[in-house]
Amino acid sequence: MRSVLCFIVLCSVALTSWGQRECVSNSYLLQMQQEDRRLTSLMEEQEAFLKNRIEARKFRSGAAGQVPTSPVIRIPVVVHILYYSPSDNISDAQVYSQLAVLNADFRKLNADISRIPLKFIPYAADCQFEFVLATTDPSGNPTNGIVRKQTSIQFFGLDDRIKKSAIGGSDPWDSNSYLNIWVGNLAGGVLGYSSPIGGSRAMDGVVIKSTAFGTVGHVVAPFHKGRTATHEVGHWLGLQHIWGDTYCGDDQVGDTPPQQGASRGCPSGDISSCNNTGTMYMNFMDLTNDECMQLFTMGQRERMRTFFEDGGFRHGILVSKGLSLPAPEGVTDTETILPIDIRLAPNPARSTITITDLTGNGFQNKTFRIINQYGQAIKQFRFTGTSMDINISQLPAGMYFLETGDKRYNRRFIKS
Repeated sequence: MRSVLCFIVLCSVALTSWGQRECVSNSYLLQMQQEDRRLTSLMEEQEAFLKNRIEARKFRSGAAGQVPTSPVIRIPVVVHILYYSPSDNISDAQVYSQLAVLNADFRKLNADISRIPLKFIPYAADCQFEFVLATTDPSGNPTNGIVRKQTSIQFFGLDDRIKKSAIGGSDPWDSNSYLNIWVGNLAGGVLGYSSPIGGSRAMDGVVIKSTAFGTVGHVVAPFHKGRTATHEVGHWLGLQHIWGDTYCGDDQVGDTPPQQGASRGCPSGDISSCNNTGTMYMNFMDLTNDECMQLFTMGQRERMRTFFEDGGFRHGILVSKGLSLPAPEGVTDTETILPIDIRLAPNPARSTITITDLTGNGFQNKTFRIINQYGQAIKQFRFTGTSMDINISQLPAGMYFLETGDKRYNRRFIKS
């Protein structure tokens, strides 16, 4: 197994220097290897497991690269908020906004998916992951899935102090059953980092800087659209950077083109490198600015989901008790971005589209906007009753998105 396997999820730390992401996780990798000499072999074991399962599926189906239809995997999330001063203590709304982004990105419901170049649209995948704030803690008690702790540490580094209560952080909940996300002030411009598949369960999870977490509150451009967490959770689920963390490298995914290295800022147009047919710089596992990340591929979907199979590192999530109780009263439902309670018909539509609230009054008096493929709001209205007819006859033909004013729900439709 090539040494690149050591970098499966560890090359995930980003710097904001000069307004761009930079990978600096070699130091984090070395630290973890020093703490656990078995790390490399454990990561290689999981990589071998994944390869064998994917090859077995191809053999059974007779179709290389076929991804089987699978149920949605719901992942209980606990967010540990560490703050030095009260002004650093982010709001619940900022947490909810991040969950909404994760759910949109991993379900292919992000409005900016319309910006994907035409040749890469067939590769974009609904990964069928849903991220839900835990309703039950490890002791079986009700929870809102958010842990807050004031700390004497002003800035956290890559030493994982943020994950240890005894030295100023917050201990993780059982990582077999929860996705732990730590949010706080990170030193040196670090945006975030992720633990590896096969790594220590005691340190398992994702760390995100508070100014790059979610879409409201403390966020700072150009990392203000929640994509740092999307990127790092991709690592937590087993993805490498798209260039394989080496020149023209291999990320172990068949449908992501090779490329020389990380993409920076907001690229556009057709960019070619490493004899590819185009660089997939809009992939969530590249290092572009938040507004220029738009997709996971079918191959990445298969890789992530395989780790949830029996014997995979994330299998324990499937039997987690983290969502066994109903959400506490007053907790915002972070799943309302999912298209489970509203219908748009007809779709495609020529002159009128009917919006029907299937749950009854779930969207009463909520503001909706119609967003074009360039992300521009071109129509706004307030939803009344349980069904409304919307005149779209003046819209040019093309793809549009119906979005709530708080951006926590969106649904795609076609104007023919």
